Amino acid sequence: MILPLWFTVTTFVGLGALLLVDFVVVARRPHIPSMREAALWVAFYVLLALAFTGVLALVAGGRHAGAFAAGWLTEYSLSVDNLFVFVIIMSRFAVPRANQQKVLLIGILLSLLLRGGCILLGAAAIERFSWVFYLFGGFLVYTAIQLARGGGIGGGHEEYHEGELIARLRGRLPVAEGYDGAKLLTRRDGRRLLTPMVIVFLAIGSTDLLFALDSIPAIFGLTQEPFVVFTATMFALMGLRQLYFLLGGLLDRLIYLSMGLSIILAFIGAKLILEALHTNELQFLNGGDPVEWAPLIPIWLSLGVIVAVLVITTVASLLRSRSTPDQQPAADDAPRRIASRVPDAPHSDEQTGR
Repeated sequence: MILPLWFTVTTFVGLGALLLVDFVVVARRPHIPSMREAALWVAFYVLLALAFTGVLALVAGGRHAGAFAAGWLTEYSLSVDNLFVFVIIMSRFAVPRANQQKVLLIGILLSLLLRGGCILLGAAAIERFSWVFYLFGGFLVYTAIQLARGGGIGGGHEEYHEGELIARLRGRLPVAEGYDGAKLLTRRDGRRLLTPMVIVFLAIGSTDLLFALDSIPAIFGLTQEPFVVFTATMFALMGLRQLYFLLGGLLDRLIYLSMGLSIILAFIGAKLILEALHTNELQFLNGGDPVEWAPLIPIWLSLGVIVAVLVITTVASLLRSRSTPDQQPAADDAPRRIASRVPDAPHSDEQTGR
């Protein structure tokens, strides 16, 4: 895909400016956004992505625009799934609600950097080794099975397990007993200590890495154009901070989201494997010749499947929640409710990293 230079430069400058504005707003005025403010920002980013789809259709054609839309929806869904884990991490480490905006923003920036690196590595691997589609496809099918069995992408929604490295660091780093705003360092009794925010960021970063390893093969299964892959990923990550506060308890009610994501990832994984067979170059498979019976799934079908699965799982989740109202407390209590299901949830000393 050959794009005009002005379009590429304008796109990345505009997206970078939006992220910078978001960062400056949070740094200068940390606050808990109202429902109205969060809803307006989420609507703005969604409408912006839809508008970009239309512009891309005019500049690059309908096929690439359709690939962007499918990739954006897939990445957005995976990012919402990521929010579940962010909720649990911030609840487990008792992050003050006033500082959660900064934690979310840092988590989103880390996601963008990690996914950007995975995009570059994935594009290079695809260009040099066509058989990498088999690996991507198999990995997505495996992830889909784990999700369907309740394992979750990041280790499951019901619980958060620290990695061995983070657990070791918690026991060895000089961590203060309480938070000092959103600072990473503080002074206590003349000593310079780390705040528990350092451990929170390490936990967020390790989770982001797991999600990046899952999401990038998924979008490469829809398109191999680096520009489309990167812009779809950026649009999917923008607005997640506001979405976190907008959804509130609704996050806990999307009980079928993991099942829907497992279907989407399995579909994309199968699509990748079929494409790999269609352009096969492995000598031990069909003599190195393409497998003629393997069909190529068009992007319009992929987009239709993704939209249908997301709509069905969302509606089914909300209907299920409505049928059991007694089990759905107030929205602003969502983080506490999710944390209460985490086994061995830490008490005050553990929450502060001691």
